[in-house]
Amino acid sequence: MVDKDVKVFSLSTCSHCKSTKELLAECTVKYDFVDVDLLEGDERKAILEDVKKFNPKCSFPTVIIGEKVIVGFKENEIKEALGL
Repeated sequence: MVDKDVKVFSLSTCSHCKSTKELLAECTVKYDFVDVDLLEGDERKAILEDVKKFNPKCSFPTVIIGEKVIVGFKENEIKEALGL
């Protein structure tokens, strides 16, 4: 069981984002995610500011596992950060 908080900032239309969510599901990891492109107005601006704190280029997916930030679908890095 993974005891780290896992957060995914993604886009609903992004294949790499979908692959990241599928990997987390396959590993039976509980995670929170936000599809940024489905947000509007101030909520979207606020989330994008959050993403920029972790990933100044604001690219997707941005995955936060505990203290580690992984940008893009990097299966091995994600598994390593999860301790799998």
